[in-house]
Amino acid sequence: MFKLPNSVGPFFDVAEFDLATFVRYCAEETERSEYSHAAGVEKKVVIYDGRYLAAKGHDDYEILGELHTCLADGPGVLVIRDAYADTSLIDEVTAVFFEIIEAEKAEQRVAADHFGQNERIWNALQKVCVRAPALFVPYYGNPAIALIARAWLGPGYQMTAQVNNVKPGSEAQAPHRDYHLGFQRAATIAQYPARVQRMSQLLTLQGAIAHTDMPLLAGPTQFMPHSHKYPGGYLAFKEADFVAYFKQHAIQLPLSKGDMVFFSPALYHGAGNNRSDADRLANLLQISSAFGRPMESVNRFAMLEAVYPHLLSHASQMTSLERVNAIAAVADSYAFPTNLDTDPPLGGNAPESAADFVGRALDERWPWVTLREHFLDYDGRRQA
Repeated sequence: MFKLPNSVGPFFDVAEFDLATFVRYCAEETERSEYSHAAGVEKKVVIYDGRYLAAKGHDDYEILGELHTCLADGPGVLVIRDAYADTSLIDEVTAVFFEIIEAEKAEQRVAADHFGQNERIWNALQKVCVRAPALFVPYYGNPAIALIARAWLGPGYQMTAQVNNVKPGSEAQAPHRDYHLGFQRAATIAQYPARVQRMSQLLTLQGAIAHTDMPLLAGPTQFMPHSHKYPGGYLAFKEADFVAYFKQHAIQLPLSKGDMVFFSPALYHGAGNNRSDADRLANLLQISSAFGRPMESVNRFAMLEAVYPHLLSHASQMTSLERVNAIAAVADSYAFPTNLDTDPPLGGNAPESAADFVGRALDERWPWVTLREHFLDYDGRRQA
């Protein structure tokens, strides 16, 4: 078990991370009577009819409240059947996906894929928009997407998407939680107060649009309903006993082309084994809150240009903590957002942050002219 140093007060205590407590959360049932707008409940997952949701307006706070409650206080996952009643649009967008995949292969662009050796499109949102705007509008204009995004995040959300085409024979993912904290190392996660860890799941909505039929043999996503309620789950999901429990008790639902699934990023989940003879193609939606941004625009390059020579010349007189604190005030210490085509993750799920980059330059005693050249290249790689 990962040991938390001096865990006290608002920070998680390692004693809180026990499998028995996790199991109690996961044993909760999903009460059908609490979801009056749903078509049913299957394996604790709430099922909605896409045509029914399409008739609901964005100001229908009864349905918005029910969807939010499902994700926050209910099982944490819902499926929308027939979200695209006419799947010919799905087929047309799928064709665009493969055009992009083949074009990127021809360019010998290798998409870093922490899901295995599959076909991946990073920033599929922008690439489809630029290549096929006439398809982009009805595809992303789907009312179910807007309804669930507003239910979880409110207005002002931001859309991103990544396509994953899982090939036959691909193995299952390990269970995990998702962006933001799910992409960080345990030692980093432990530095975030417990309340921040619990709050972070409210900043993102995870979803997927099925572009192929996904029978159980094809390995649709495995879910552990109600697991998002476990407070210490960001630190616990890699522990062997939690992984073993997930493998034994996780559920899967088959999906049809045009279905959608949405879930809390804190829900324990992972892609299944593809034991079929067909690809399993999904567009993975990651929708972000409007609130994860600072109030002012800051020219951090100009700040770095001013302060780096001072940091370099006084490095021997500064404590390591002083140096870290000074860099944090100048350079972004969080790696996202970035362009994952050209700035792939290094040794994990997150690329190098600007603060890490500047710290490395100081360690290696780069002069400003060298840092400037490398930083401009670094910054350029991060642009879409």
